[in-house]
Formats: sequence, C-alpha cells, structure tokens
Amino acid sequence: MLADKRKCVLRHTLLREGEIFLRKNKLLVDKVKESLKSVLPITLIVLLITFTISPVSSDILLGFAIGAVMLVVGMGLFTLGADLSMTTIGERIGAHMTKSRKLTVIIIVSFIIGIIITVAEPDLQVLAEQVPGVPNMTLIISVALGVGLFLVMALLRIIFRIPITVLLVALYIIAFALTFFVPQDFLAVAFDSGGVTTGPMTVPFIMALGVGVSSLRNDKDANRDSFGLVALCSIGPILAVLILGMIYNPDSSSYTSENSAVMSGNSRELICVFLNNLPKYLIEVAISLSPILAFFILYDFAILKLSKGQLIKIFIGFVYTYLGLVLFLTGVNVGFMPLGSYLGEAIGKLPYKWILVPLSMIIGYFIVAAEPAVHVLNKQVEEITDGAISPKSMGRCLSIGVAISLGLAMIRVLTGISIMWLIVPGYALAIILSFLVPSIFTSIAFDSGGVASGPMTATFLLPFAMGTCTAVGGNIANDAFGVVAMVAMTPLITIQIMGLYYKLKQKTAPEEAVVEEAAEDDEIIEL
Repeated sequence: MLADKRKCVLRHTLLREGEIFLRKNKLLVDKVKESLKSVLPITLIVLLITFTISPVSSDILLGFAIGAVMLVVGMGLFTLGADLSMTTIGERIGAHMTKSRKLTVIIIVSFIIGIIITVAEPDLQVLAEQVPGVPNMTLIISVALGVGLFLVMALLRIIFRIPITVLLVALYIIAFALTFFVPQDFLAVAFDSGGVTTGPMTVPFIMALGVGVSSLRNDKDANRDSFGLVALCSIGPILAVLILGMIYNPDSSSYTSENSAVMSGNSRELICVFLNNLPKYLIEVAISLSPILAFFILYDFAILKLSKGQLIKIFIGFVYTYLGLVLFLTGVNVGFMPLGSYLGEAIGKLPYKWILVPLSMIIGYFIVAAEPAVHVLNKQVEEITDGAISPKSMGRCLSIGVAISLGLAMIRVLTGISIMWLIVPGYALAIILSFLVPSIFTSIAFDSGGVASGPMTATFLLPFAMGTCTAVGGNIANDAFGVVAMVAMTPLITIQIMGLYYKLKQKTAPEEAVVEEAAEDDEIIEL
C-alpha cells in the first residue's frame, strides 16, 4: 500500500512537472512563431532584391540567411525573457519606490537605474565607436548620466502629474537651440544617439518602471501617464552628445565606414566567421546584463525579499534574455550588416539611383516589425488601453512612419540636404499635434520613436545608407548618419494622426457604438 501510494505521488508529480514544462515550451514556441512572422517579410524582400536588382555573392547571401534564423530564435527568446525578468523587475522596483513615499529614495534609485541600464545597452557601444573625436568612455558616461537624470524627471512627472507636452516642448527647444553651437557634420550623429540608446535592453525595463510607479495612483489618468518614459529618456542622449560636440568640436569627416565581419569564400569558413564572433557577443551581453542582475539581487536582498519561486522565474527570464540577445546581436551584426552595406553601395552605383527611395520605403515598412522592443511596447499599449489600441494598429502606424522616414533618409543621401531641414519641421508638426490629440497618444507616439529605432536600424539600415553614400560620393557623417533620427521622428507624427482620427471618431460616433465595435474586432482604430 505504501509503495503504491509513493508511486501514485511520484506519477502525479511527474505529470505536473511535465505539464509545466510543456506549457513553458509552448510559450517559447509561440514567441518564436511571432518572431518568425515579424522577420520573414523583410527577409523575403531583401532576398528578392538580391535575386533581381542587386545580385550578391553566395557567401554574403548565406550569411544573411544564417543571420535571419538567429534573429528569429533570438527575438523569440528575448521577448519571453523580457516578460519573465526585465518587466517583472521594473514593475516591482517602480511600485516599491512609489510606495515608500520618500522623494529622496525615488530620485536616487531611479538615477542609479538609469545609469546602469544605459551602460548595459549594447547599442551604446556601437554609437561610441561611431562618434569621431570623442573618447568612447567619455561618451558612454555622459549619455548614461543624461538618461539617469531624465529618468528621474520622467518618474517625477508621473508622481506630480506634469503634462508631458510641456516637458517635450521645453526640452526640444533647448536641443534645437544647442544645434547652433555644434559642428554641422556632428548634428546627425547627435540626433541618432537618442534612438540608439533606447534599445532592447533599456526599453522593457523603463516601460515596466513606469507601470510600477503609476500603479499606486488611483486616478483615471494613471495608466496614461505610465507612458512617456522612453520619450524623455531619448532626449537625454541627444543633449549629452550635443554638449560633447560643443566641448570637443570633433571633426566628423574623419569617420570611415567599417563592417563588423568580412564574409569568406565557402560555407565552412562562413560558419567559422559566426563562431569567431559569437564569443564577442557572449561577453558583451554578459557585461551588459550583469549590472542589472547585481542591482536587482542587492535590491531584493535589502528591500523586496521576493519568494523563492518568484526569484527562480526571474532568473530563468534572465537566461532567456541573455541567450536571445546573444543570438540576435550575432545574427544582425555578422549576417545583416555586411549585406546592408553591400546592397546600399551596389544600388547606389546603378544608373537609376532613384529606385533607392521606393526600395528603402518598402524595406522600412517591414523591418520595424523585427525590432525586439517594438513587441514589448505593443503588448503594453494593448494591456494599458484594454485592447482599444491593438498591436495591429500600432504596428501599421509604426510601419508607415518608418517607411516615410527611410524614403526621406535616402533623399538626403542622394541630395546631401541638411538633416535640420527635415528634423525641425517634423518635430514642430509632432508638437503641434500633441495639443490636438488625447495625451496618451502623445506619450505612446514619443515612446514609439525611441523603440522603433533599435538594433535593426543601427545594423542594417545605417550600413545600407552608408554604402549608398559611399557609392554616390557623399559625406558619410553628414548624409548617411541621421537615418536613426529619421526613424525615431516619423512615428511621432503617424501615431498622433491615429490619435486624431480616434478623437474625431469618438465625437462623431455614439460611445456605445465605439465600445461595441471594440468588442467585436478588438480594434477601435482601423487606418
């Protein structure tokens, strides 16, 4: 009897553990499927270009295919890991800081968090290498301090209920005023920095922090104010790099384009290229994640004191995040970057260079779906708005915005016009719209700008623009840089236009009809 009972308990335990294992793996499979849907369109479009307009060598093409597979698996692991770890940590710390009711604690902790997560951002290392005339560590520390200060400002805005439009207007006026004192060739790099430093490591944590801080407010505007942290933290790097440009007065003409990997002649050597670069990203991501993990362990030991089960879940999430980022960064840097640079240069040498504009718009429309942080933003928008703003609507507006930005960026490369002729009117229009649409759309729109301009932009679109610029004989620092800034700007307009449409629809349709429509297809906005 006792033996039978033990067998029964053991069988029940194994079945339960098996169900948990299958459930977790099903969740991972679902994330990988979502990632495949996001990456497959841009992969097919690029392959179509290589087989028609601009043929490439087999080694570069095979490297791109391997990179695409790594991208799919990496993004699936990353999004699952972000849900389990980064989001949970951000919400817990944010809620505790606010619950303490001590302004000093909120300022100190958020400032430290801002510095840690910025130094942990892999894209910042890429930016530091690309800014000529400024020491790498000086740039990294300056940008990290800027993000730390602006994260404090963003959290205080939530607590004291300061309208985000007021802050955005004031800060962008300061940024544009500083441009008069910075070398012309350095402006594009400065505005690029705002989008690059709010990448896959920073965005999930910052957005979750906002949710945690706003969760203790009981007013109707609490959910709305949880957005906007990424928007404000994107301005910090712009101001920091502009100030560094004034101090160092760097000569951007000294910049030369380089690929992170050189493809080889056969498949065995190509695999060796990926394997040789893999340790670099294993170390880089470990260094990036370790400060966040160390801070969380200390904070939990001293204050949070989470249960053993919660800690295990978070640590598993960290492992998923680590593996996902390693695969993602290896895939885009080794597989995507060489092809982006090669395609840009090859198409730029064609007699019909104008084809760059529509081609880049098509690429831009689909490539934004492959940004890891976009999925994090879309999910949070859907949750906070109770499905009123669906991921489908967000994705469509982001795709339209990035398509427009890539078209304008290619026009800049071909004509050499200053980025200020596009940035100033663009931000002016975005700020004007902020006074006409519901404030939640303004916060989401400015967050989207930082989210859309992530590693895919830095490792494929920027090399693509640089290759084109080299082919047409342009100035790389002045004409090619600015792609990230353009990608960060246009979603501010398209998403606020969606908000304007939503506002007009609310006025013309009865409230019951709008609610019924949302219940039927889970989407209020249909563009």
